[in-house]
Amino acid sequence: MKTLRQFKNEQMTNHEFAEEYEALQPELDVIKAIIEARTSQNLTQKQLAERTGINQADISKLENGTRNPTINLLKRLADGMGMALKIEFVPKQKL
Repeated sequence: MKTLRQFKNEQMTNHEFAEEYEALQPELDVIKAIIEARTSQNLTQKQLAERTGINQADISKLENGTRNPTINLLKRLADGMGMALKIEFVPKQKL
């Protein structure tokens, strides 16, 4: 049986798949950063909601990719976790 990583690596040889995957990467990076920041502090979504005034359901939607955050919302999340929001532009990597 293939692992998810093996399957992804095989699919990345398909140019169309690779382009779509790369196009989604910034959104996935934001989602990953939110989840890692929250869980590294052992916070539940409910606790983060209480700290930020953001509805727990909205935090859930952010974390599962069904809602796109504004910069202001990301700043509120960062503030609620005692963190600073940093946005960084980096050169694209070739496929």
